[in-house]
Amino acid sequence: MTSTHDLKQKFWKSLADSPFIFLEPDADPAAAVPMTAQLDEDADSAIWFFTTRDHALAKGGPVTATFAGKGHDMFARFSGTLRKETSKERFEKQWSHVVGSWFPGGKEDPNLIMLRMDLGQAEIWNADLGFVDTTKMLLGFDVREEAREKHAETVL
Repeated sequence: MTSTHDLKQKFWKSLADSPFIFLEPDADPAAAVPMTAQLDEDADSAIWFFTTRDHALAKGGPVTATFAGKGHDMFARFSGTLRKETSKERFEKQWSHVVGSWFPGGKEDPNLIMLRMDLGQAEIWNADLGFVDTTKMLLGFDVREEAREKHAETVL
């Protein structure tokens, strides 16, 4: 049986390996877009994003994120609240050449903002059933109980 703690740890590792999520404002689901999560290994209750002041997400508020791991072995849906990040230290810590490639005006672009997603409820699925359970599934055996053990509803 996989513990909630273990699933959360695997989720963070998988997100760090492929930091791309689909982010949807709860008030405007049609404005959902893929975003690159800026992570901090010492901050497991927030994720940061760079965007522009005129972007639909810049308004902030409640959002829902959807994540699929690189090898489709980890899935998650989690909620949170977007707020403008005002910390210059945080901005500098998260800035990189990769981020800069999306913002030709650089760090000083007056249209550039950083958002912080304070995380809330989450549902995490570990889709890697392992060799034994995958073999059982291929032979037609019921693996629903094993799959349930690799799922958690939790708070991030």
